[in-house]
Amino acid sequence: MNAAESTTILVVEDEILILIDLAMSLRSAGFGVLEASSADAAIELLEKHPDIRAVITDIDMPGSMNGLALAHAVFDKWPPCRLIVVSGHHSVSAAELPSGARFFSKPADPIVINSALNEMGVAA
Repeated sequence: MNAAESTTILVVEDEILILIDLAMSLRSAGFGVLEASSADAAIELLEKHPDIRAVITDIDMPGSMNGLALAHAVFDKWPPCRLIVVSGHHSVSAAELPSGARFFSKPADPIVINSALNEMGVAA
């Protein structure tokens, strides 16, 4: 797979510095990265880019739904997408997540995120 065909990840985060840092780390690992600052923007990108293989979302965000609701919406509408939920303010149990999703507390180490993606079958 060449760079033009890299695996696409959607990062949903309203804190711009965290968004930039995670997106840069994922790009350095070889992923294609799309960025959204709200769940609403994320849904629009998912509808336009059927090649998105994973969504990494923060829980607390502005808009019509939070990141946990976004994760469930993605699981229902785009079941092939793998999901990672992160938060600096919430602790989420596996029972609250869609099946197969992972949760990490912030600050989430980009190396740990990349490892989780690989374990979930999403490789750059």
